Amino acid sequence: SSGINAEWPLRPGAERAHCDDKVEQIIELKRAVCGNSDKGFVVVNQKGIDPNSLDALAREGIVALRRAKRRNMERIVLACGGLAVNCLDDVKPEQLGHAGLFYEHVLGDDKYSFIEECATPQSVSILINGPNKHTLTQIKDAVRDGLRAVKNAVEDQTVVAGAGAFEIAVYQALQEYKNEVRGKQRLGVQAFADAMLIIPKCLAQNGGHDAQECLVKLLQEYKGLTRPVGLDLVSGEAMFPGEAGIWDNYCVKKQLLNSCTVISSNLLIVDEVMRAGMSSLKG
Repeated sequence: SSGINAEWPLRPGAERAHCDDKVEQIIELKRAVCGNSDKGFVVVNQKGIDPNSLDALAREGIVALRRAKRRNMERIVLACGGLAVNCLDDVKPEQLGHAGLFYEHVLGDDKYSFIEECATPQSVSILINGPNKHTLTQIKDAVRDGLRAVKNAVEDQTVVAGAGAFEIAVYQALQEYKNEVRGKQRLGVQAFADAMLIIPKCLAQNGGHDAQECLVKLLQEYKGLTRPVGLDLVSGEAMFPGEAGIWDNYCVKKQLLNSCTVISSNLLIVDEVMRAGMSSLKG
């Protein structure tokens, strides 16, 4: 057999007593943790807190946030430590999170709560402020790209010289490899090498320089050197990316090389299929 446990709604008086009991438990926990010190105590709730409970908590010096989104609750736990609990009956001081500073700040028409000086934060928030939506979108994209670049570098444990240096080095390596290839495959190697120069050409054009002249300078500068040479967008001259701190993600370059070969192969297959179809129509 099976049974269903149904909770009947509380009467107004019983509901008030139930809320008061919960508030008293929070106050006792605060007194046990903070004592007579000047430490602050903050309660973050998801489903709302009634005004009477807010007043009772405020009289004890407890700051209470009435409604927090679920994802913000999860981030607070990651930032401050502790646990998000559904019941106050078994709450212990060891389950509390800690932060050095908590305050509220008004920006425009919105009020924000800041939690700072966490010991070992595993989650952080970035507040972006700008004059219009377009600027905010640009800043947000730049921050996201920068964070992902750092994430990729940490996971790869290595970086690749930027400023077009990687493409110049690949071009020179393919030119040397072409001498070992016989037949029409040499044309494919040469085409792949020429395609690698697209990146330095685009960098030169974006910097307002002559693309061919910059390529010649880079190729001449790279010969006889054992370290990568990139393009300085300000002067249009060759430079060493490592000294300037210009790096690219290893996984991005790896994916680039893999994707370009796969896409090229697929396009050639399509051409062969179309050619075969035209031949059958003529027959």
